[in-house]
Amino acid sequence: MGLSVVILAAGQGKRMKSDLPKVLQPLAGKALVRHVIDAARKLAPSSIHVVVGHGGEAVTEALKDSGVAFALQAEQKGTGHAVMQAMPAVPADDRVLVLYGDVPLVDPATLRTLVEAAGERTLSILSVRLPDPTGYGRVLRDNAGTVYRIVEQKDATRKELAVNEVNTGLLCAPAAALGAWLQALRNDNAQGEYYLTDVVAAAVKDGFRVEAVAAPTIPEVLGINDKAQLAEVEAHYRRQRAAELFAAGVTIIDPARLDVRGTVEVGRDVTLEPNVMLEGTVRLGNRVRVGIGCVLRNVSIGDDTEIHPYSVLVDARVGAQCAVGPYARLRPGTVLADEAHVGNSVELKNTVLGHGSKANHLTYLGDATVGSGVNVGAGTITCNYDGVNKWQTVIEDGAFIGSGSMLVAPVTVGRDATIGAGTTLTRPAPRGALTLERAKQQTRERWSRPTTAGPEEKAEREARAGLPRPD
Repeated sequence: MGLSVVILAAGQGKRMKSDLPKVLQPLAGKALVRHVIDAARKLAPSSIHVVVGHGGEAVTEALKDSGVAFALQAEQKGTGHAVMQAMPAVPADDRVLVLYGDVPLVDPATLRTLVEAAGERTLSILSVRLPDPTGYGRVLRDNAGTVYRIVEQKDATRKELAVNEVNTGLLCAPAAALGAWLQALRNDNAQGEYYLTDVVAAAVKDGFRVEAVAAPTIPEVLGINDKAQLAEVEAHYRRQRAAELFAAGVTIIDPARLDVRGTVEVGRDVTLEPNVMLEGTVRLGNRVRVGIGCVLRNVSIGDDTEIHPYSVLVDARVGAQCAVGPYARLRPGTVLADEAHVGNSVELKNTVLGHGSKANHLTYLGDATVGSGVNVGAGTITCNYDGVNKWQTVIEDGAFIGSGSMLVAPVTVGRDATIGAGTTLTRPAPRGALTLERAKQQTRERWSRPTTAGPEEKAEREARAGLPRPD
């Protein structure tokens, strides 16, 4: 049997008090429903169908690159009605796995167990035991322990409310049978809705076995209805990602203040200080240390490199034995060769900094190729943008750039050249020579700063300064 996945994402999410549909609320920088889609994909289903309703246009736009199919639930008539909208596109001989767009932490391994428990004559549901089951549908079993019904809280008796095994809403069933059960649903209940949970009783009536698969953990089946629950689930997510890195041997100074929002590959003896954020695809080599408050997005860091506090690296590659920061910014297209140093308040964009080269203070290098063994003095700027086009600066091996220099691109600094401090370089600097450009220094002994003085005092100061009087 093939597998089709149906993800319910039509809820309005009024308690979010947000213009953004609930399933598009961000968890670790990614929409809730994206987490669910990613988990479903790991089961290699033949198709994924997302049922949209409130804010449907925003959801379809946000997921247009995800390769999923969409079904519209124009009226909100319950979970059973929502699944009905996707069923016409599901092959009759498939199994159908029903997921929820606001339950983002479900483990693919749990889903795999749920799918494997379903069969031609078996409906599987995912249940969990809660210390406080308030608000959840209860899983009812007979004296033999066989599941025969799920009852929603509003329809439950006092005895049924005492049951702490609850329905998570996730289930898997043969498509043909599920379709028939959905068509037979009634809405004569407290909420006047077509409950998906009522298919359990229908399955039992038709002689199907109902298999309740226990969720291994509570956090993975937590649904999100408001911002407080979103924050709670985000905290679970952070702990989960930190646990994965602990298992890989990473030293995390404070796991509660680590934010992992992507895929992280680590070497041995990596250290992450508090308030580090790792996004996208991040690779950290052996003995890498990332300082407090750093943000790394789509970055590769070589062995024995230290990223000092409060540095931001995006779409960059850093070699081995480098030092970056504090307060450095490596923008897209930046490449640091081994043993390169980028210091405090230095910004690089689309720049290659060669082996052993240094830019240690208050510098901007953009659209530049810097060779090996180059020293870039404090306050140096590559003037790479003319308002329309970006231009290239080339600094060859061994060059020394004096502090406060302006390199007006396109320009080349030759091998072993020295640029005097304060130079505005507009033409190539030859190899091995000192190039400097400075205005002649002048001192005006009798000059006074402008003030808000009256006319008489102003005239007196002008006279002392030797300035001509107006006619």
